[in-house]
Amino acid sequence: MVKKLHFFIKNHFIKFSIFSLFFLSISSYSQCTGTDASITICDIQNPVHKNINLFNLLGGSPTAGGTWIDNSKPLEESIFDGMLDAQTLRESGIYTFTYVQDPSACADNEATVTVKIGPYTGVPSPNISICNDVEAFNLFAAFDGTQLAPLQNGFWTANTTSLSLSGNIINPKALGVGTYSYTYTIPALENCPAQSASVMVSVFRKPISGEPLHLRICSTDNMSAYTNLNLNDRLSGEDTGGRWSDLSGTNEITSSTDNRINVQRIYNTFGAGTYNFVYTVLSVNPICTESKTQVEIIIDKPLDFTGSTLVVNSDICENQIATANYIAILKRGLQPIPDGNYDVTYSINNGTTVNSFTVNSDFLAGDFTFNIDRVNLPVIGNYTFSITNIRSTTSLNVCTNILGTISDVLTISPLPSVNNATVTIDPVCKGLSAQGEISGNTNLTNGNYRITYNLSGDNVVSNQQLDFTVTNGVGLFTIPANLIPNAGTNTNFTITNITNLTTGCINTASLSKVFTVKPLANIAAVVINVNNICVNQQANIQLSGLGSLTNITVNYSLTDANVLSNQSITLVVNAGNANFTIPASSFTNAGSTILILNSILDNSNGCTAVALNKSKAFLVSAIPANPVSNNFSFCKNDLATIASLTPSGSQYQWFNSVSSTTPLNSTTLLVAGTYYVKEVNTTTGCESGRTAVSVTINTGDSPTLDTDGHIFCGLDKPTIQNLSDKTNASGILYWFDAATNGNQLTSDVVLTEGKTYYAYNFSTATNCYSDPLEVTVSLSNCNVTPDFFIPDGFSPNGDQVNDVFRIPKIEFIYPNFSLEIYNRYGNLLFRGNKEKPEWDGRNSDYRIGIDGIAPNGVYFYVLYLNKDNKKPIQGRLYLNR
Repeated sequence: MVKKLHFFIKNHFIKFSIFSLFFLSISSYSQCTGTDASITICDIQNPVHKNINLFNLLGGSPTAGGTWIDNSKPLEESIFDGMLDAQTLRESGIYTFTYVQDPSACADNEATVTVKIGPYTGVPSPNISICNDVEAFNLFAAFDGTQLAPLQNGFWTANTTSLSLSGNIINPKALGVGTYSYTYTIPALENCPAQSASVMVSVFRKPISGEPLHLRICSTDNMSAYTNLNLNDRLSGEDTGGRWSDLSGTNEITSSTDNRINVQRIYNTFGAGTYNFVYTVLSVNPICTESKTQVEIIIDKPLDFTGSTLVVNSDICENQIATANYIAILKRGLQPIPDGNYDVTYSINNGTTVNSFTVNSDFLAGDFTFNIDRVNLPVIGNYTFSITNIRSTTSLNVCTNILGTISDVLTISPLPSVNNATVTIDPVCKGLSAQGEISGNTNLTNGNYRITYNLSGDNVVSNQQLDFTVTNGVGLFTIPANLIPNAGTNTNFTITNITNLTTGCINTASLSKVFTVKPLANIAAVVINVNNICVNQQANIQLSGLGSLTNITVNYSLTDANVLSNQSITLVVNAGNANFTIPASSFTNAGSTILILNSILDNSNGCTAVALNKSKAFLVSAIPANPVSNNFSFCKNDLATIASLTPSGSQYQWFNSVSSTTPLNSTTLLVAGTYYVKEVNTTTGCESGRTAVSVTINTGDSPTLDTDGHIFCGLDKPTIQNLSDKTNASGILYWFDAATNGNQLTSDVVLTEGKTYYAYNFSTATNCYSDPLEVTVSLSNCNVTPDFFIPDGFSPNGDQVNDVFRIPKIEFIYPNFSLEIYNRYGNLLFRGNKEKPEWDGRNSDYRIGIDGIAPNGVYFYVLYLNKDNKKPIQGRLYLNR
């Protein structure tokens, strides 16, 4: 209704303005709203000003029925009835009110009444009391509420400095305890003088109950430290003299002076929870109320999720990434978990990045189920989900919950792909399974796979399946032998489908390989031949009837007396024949033994033919027992031979080493050492083992000769006894003139220059002579220099008297002498020494004279003594035949 009225007034004003312009051009009307008026009010508190009729204040002759507008208000609120309550105006100042008539009624259709409100500061209370816990106090609240409230357009001033004042608001808490004065002033308005009013504010101290220090402990903490907790220690800045009260009903506070509690007992009695204790300090003045501080004793108990499991459903294949839905279920472990609302934080680790998420839901009957946005699993790979925090939204959050390891791995697996792979199938022998390999350009990880395949060409089969395992990018598979019964070079293997058996991911495939099925060799005509052997003797096997085979591997077995299974040997076949040996170690038992030919592998194509009913029996004969013999002892000079040993006979053979294959002749001379004898069965040819026989060849300790013991002076006529005296022998020595078959020499036999003598010791312990001491005697060690006779002639006429020229004893006195004889022409005829001391008158060195015979005449000699730096001796001699 008001809005409609305002619209009406506004439209009339516009119409009036237009109409007035028109009216002025033709005529004028008389005024119908009266004339402007003015009123000044300096005592607004006077009750008469509560009801002022503005119409009565207009000058002139206003006509009733107009509309009043309060110009201080918005247009929508300005219309009123002209009755003004001046005491509702809340500020000192000038207000205008306009009386408006319909412009069609008169030309001057409005008049204004001006109302001037002088200052009024109200009636303050005598004194205002405030507690210092008040942080904001409106000073206008210090006035007498039964009187007209002061006008609001004044200003406040503090009557002292540094007082907290902001507009009409003070902060008693900041002021502190005390009495403070403030003045409210409204400036003068025209003939209305300024007014002021002062208020007194007294600030009283409120009791201080202190700041709480709440105690938050976990049940796993050492609560024995809190069995006598002083609650006063959980406050700071409090007034003394207060008292504690228990709001939680623990009965720990037993009197008005009690301030100690047993937290351990509270937990044991009431369990985990929040326990409140209040400290109250009474006010000493009536202005402030008592102060209370509440201290919380929070005892929390951790939840134990040990053994909890996380299952994230479920693993998928890469073609399901865009549509996958994932649900995770967290199941509690052995400890009960209260139902309720929880925040669970988990991480997703894809191997390169780790992202963390927090979900809110409820644990119900031990299970917490939440969804996982597929956007967090965008590509193939392994995603490790780990629970990192579990918090009850109603928990006190004092304890750290026990988690342990709670995780699960979700895998998004690739579709197995082999279209660009390499397939290898080795040529296979007829009757055997074919071995194949898939490798190269694949995405196959280690694990088990299944393929669907077809065979065409030489062998035909459809929709077959086989499983195989991939290791390090290589998968080995087997095509069963019954599917490839036909030999040929054109069997086509084609893979049409592949399944990863671990992930269940399936993919189509188009991959082919042609392979060969090789024929088998014909061994029906093979014949085996083997001779009888002895125990521990190798068997020589001859195979014939091998046809065109050139290189084979034979697999054989032995049965009956000697058993051997599945032995293989590779053989070269020559003109259908091949030979091999079976080691002696295979024949340890005497008796009939059967050689069974199991199969023959043709090495040229790798195919094995099974040999049916191919066997040969032969006899393995026992070997004689090892011969029994004793050790033997001989003297060295007995010259014992093999014939001297027992046992003897044609069936026994003797050897000089354990490995020798050549028997010793019965005349072989024995030496000290070990000999070996065996027995040979002349019927079977089997030989015994060898018995070792020790042969000792005894000899006495050979005498030894003193240093230079062989050197004598021939002038002393030394004997055999003198030679014995120059040895180490302590007993009798036996001397011979030859090493074998010599003559024994008596002790008085005179020694001969350059002759060799042989001495033997004899051992009564062994009754054997020692090896001989061999001594070649020298008789030239004469250290005297007597005069010696040099003949001055000789007659080499063959009468056995003075036939040679010789200087007697010269070889003993000067053993290193040399003699030269010259003719009168200075020609050298003879050169002599110890080995050639005599000149027989012949030209023994030079061809001088007839037939080398020196003629009668004078000759000259030079004798070189070659001892003690003596000068040579020169002389002449006469040769007369």
